Amino acid sequence: MSNAAQAYARTSTVTASPREIEAQALLKAARQLQEVQTNWNGADKALDQALLFNRRLWSIFLSAAQGDDNPQPLEVRQNIANIGVFVMKQTVDIQMNPDPAKLKSLIDINCNLAAGLSGRA
Repeated sequence: MSNAAQAYARTSTVTASPREIEAQALLKAARQLQEVQTNWNGADKALDQALLFNRRLWSIFLSAAQGDDNPQPLEVRQNIANIGVFVMKQTVDIQMNPDPAKLKSLIDINCNLAAGLSGRA
């Protein structure tokens, strides 16, 4: 990566709000899952990597929702936790019984939350 590209990446990260960063991460995870679904090859490395990225992202959201320092109202935090639990269960189900149709719910959740975080919902 060029010095200019590195500088831009640092600046864009610094100037983006936490909501924008979360929305972009959700969209990245959704794109990876969509790519796997579109080019379905069964339980392969691409599926494993997409599910791993999504699971890690949701682990962060779950951890943040449970944090005592989270400024969100309890109801919002509980909703995030409930969605996170569903995402984790769905991920395990996909790993146990791979099916491209099962990816749709994860893709939809990520896209809908990203839209909400970006103010497009």
